[in-house]
Amino acid sequence: MHPDIHLALHHARATELRAEAGVRPAARNRQALRTRVGWTLVEVGLRLATRPGAAAAAH
Repeated sequence: MHPDIHLALHHARATELRAEAGVRPAARNRQALRTRVGWTLVEVGLRLATRPGAAAAAH
C-alpha cells in the first residue's frame, strides 16, 4: 500500500475513534500542546546530555 494512502486511512480511522470516544477538539489541542512541550523537553535534555565537555565532566 502506498504510504500516502496508508496515512490517509490512519487519519480517517483516528478521527472516527476520537468521535466514538467523545474527545472534543479542545482536548485534542491540549494533548497536542502537551506532546509538543514534552518533545521539546526531551530535545533540551538530549542537548544538555551531549554538549561538548559533558563526557569529560562526568569522569
